[in-house]
Amino acid sequence: MYLEILTPDSKVFAGDIQSVNLPGNDGYFEVHPKHAAIISTLDKGAIKVMAENKTTEYIVDGGVVEVLNDKIIVLAESLL
Repeated sequence: MYLEILTPDSKVFAGDIQSVNLPGNDGYFEVHPKHAAIISTLDKGAIKVMAENKTTEYIVDGGVVEVLNDKIIVLAESLL
């Protein structure tokens, strides 16, 4: 599964991952390989990326996520 986290200023992360936990407006949700296609808004909170058996957190101030065909694109308003 491939993830990109983008802000208006930069590409924060790009690479293969195992899973990602995202701060949706109605609560956190997790995306795994072969996840159904979705588009969702994001609230302020932590994006937790699991890659190579290590978790990395990125704190965002809202945004949008698209999941399609094992590719996840996060358009974050900004990093905190």
